[in-house]
Amino acid sequence: MDDSSPERCKEGELQAGRLPRHIAIIMDGNGRWARERGLPRVAGHEAGMKAVREVVRTCGDLGIPVLTLYAFSTENWSRPQSEVDFLMELLVRYLRSDLEELHRANVQIRVFGERQGLSPLVRREIELAVERTRANTGLVLGLAFNYGGRQELTRAFRQLAEQVERGTLRPADITPELISRHLYTAGLPDPDLIIRSSGEFRLSNFLLWQSAYAEFWWTPDYWPDFTREHLLCAIRDYQRRERRYGGVSSC
Repeated sequence: MDDSSPERCKEGELQAGRLPRHIAIIMDGNGRWARERGLPRVAGHEAGMKAVREVVRTCGDLGIPVLTLYAFSTENWSRPQSEVDFLMELLVRYLRSDLEELHRANVQIRVFGERQGLSPLVRREIELAVERTRANTGLVLGLAFNYGGRQELTRAFRQLAEQVERGTLRPADITPELISRHLYTAGLPDPDLIIRSSGEFRLSNFLLWQSAYAEFWWTPDYWPDFTREHLLCAIRDYQRRERRYGGVSSC
């Protein structure tokens, strides 16, 4: 964990040539943020939308190619039905209210996760947002919604097994690169930097394959309190690290 104070992080400290190509964020702590203020859990999710908008704008301003936000996991279905319903409604509201602004900013929206189980309304809003921004060439905004890393890998392996069964693929031809092409993130770089708010130290079934060599940055602050300065701190600290990919230090 890095103890950098967000107030001390400025954009001018960043090295333009060493920005991460893909930042992925586990947006955690909404419920605890609300509880500490005597509010219902859904109030924390609502408050967290301010942080979402700020992070998306900052990544666009900096020229980060890909940002992925963990919005709803396959395990989140076990939460109270009222909270699940609110999270579904929140996604619909976000896509409806922000879609045109994102489109004008040249943001391309992608949604990673299973569509099965989502209501027709949620599926329709997802499809409209993805189609509306498909040709955009700026920031790729990935929303991991009804997403689980193990489920993603199971889906990819099942697709490959079906090809083997049909005789169109030999087991010997299955490579890490081929598996990557069957994931939701196909065609995108793996995350260079994974950020988690609220002081938790776990991946929570998020981008398990893609995070093999990601750098991690944690903050004790809850997601609704996450700011542009937090993101700048995370990127600054990422740039100070030496990425060896299993090799030895260059020093």
